[in-house]
Amino acid sequence: MHREIVARRQWIDERTFTGALNFCMLLPGPEALQLAIFLGWKMHGVRGGLVAGLGFILPSVVLLFALATVYVWYGRMPWLDGVLFGLKAAVIALVVQALVRIGRRALAGTLHVVLALGAFVALEFLGVPFPVVLLVAAVAGAVFPRHDTAPARLAPPVRYDGTRAHTVRIAAVGLALWIAPWLWLVPALGMDSLWSQLYLFFTKAALVTFGGAYAVLSYVTAQLVEHLGWVTAEQSVAGLALAESTPGPLVIVLQFMGFVAGWNQPGAFDPLVSALLAGALAAWATFLPSFVFIFMGAPHVERLTHLPRMAAALAAITAAVVGVIATLALLLAQVILFPDGWLEWPDWRAAALSVGAWIALERWRWSLPAVLGLAGALGLLLRWLP
Repeated sequence: MHREIVARRQWIDERTFTGALNFCMLLPGPEALQLAIFLGWKMHGVRGGLVAGLGFILPSVVLLFALATVYVWYGRMPWLDGVLFGLKAAVIALVVQALVRIGRRALAGTLHVVLALGAFVALEFLGVPFPVVLLVAAVAGAVFPRHDTAPARLAPPVRYDGTRAHTVRIAAVGLALWIAPWLWLVPALGMDSLWSQLYLFFTKAALVTFGGAYAVLSYVTAQLVEHLGWVTAEQSVAGLALAESTPGPLVIVLQFMGFVAGWNQPGAFDPLVSALLAGALAAWATFLPSFVFIFMGAPHVERLTHLPRMAAALAAITAAVVGVIATLALLLAQVILFPDGWLEWPDWRAAALSVGAWIALERWRWSLPAVLGLAGALGLLLRWLP
């Protein structure tokens, strides 16, 4: 986005882009989507934001529905199983890469290291809720701010042009759009149905997705796999592999999780109808808040991004997210590399693919589509070996 919109097309200047990015990092939800919405809003108002945001996610939504349908229908076919095997192994390299890169940037001092380790222990061994981990990190960062987390490099804020009437109007429209599915869900299916509960769950997930897709995926996987039992660990890993293969925000994986939950528990519906409904509800609950947050908060960007304690709280949350992503890496390693348990020998084929993907990404600087394509092909080949 920066290369195309700031450097080449010069639609937005550097200061506006940086301020917008910092603001999006303060919000729950997918940062890339929110940044696209903001840039569209900055140029053409709410209509521009809608066009930019929908253009950013709709291709992924449609494509992932198609891939998810192929997966639930043909996922056990040997050739497709082999391709997914390679993609899953490559996903481990992607998550480890994210863990290392975010760690290098985020762990700038003792406090941040402690927050990362504490988040890992709290989530992996103590069962502390994900939102509580983020809240504690934010408070710690705000109470003990580092001097270098203040956004001193930004230019002074420009004139604040937000109005209370505008904020209230956007909030009311967003609330109405969120309530709209209930007008059919509750009367037709009941408050205790899978789809009503799923809509509530993904709404809550959308409000605590600080730290990007890998962070929220750790939270969603723990809830859907271990606590609710709507999705299997194998299916969650396959969803991440498929989401990595599509354009758009990686958080689209939540749509897949909802789709598979509906497929696994169709109730009185046809399994595909149930899955499509559940996937649509998950996508709606995941992406709607991003539009509301940006349209409400965009006029406030210049003021909010110049609050030093806000910047310090964000830096602390990012540090805690390192520990969150570590729990996801551990889960993926258990499912893919050690399917028979930690005390058994790992799957050498998956391990080799993961290491190869890591080398291709980090050392050889291959593009992600090239790495995933080769991993899928090698996974298919290795599945034929004894």
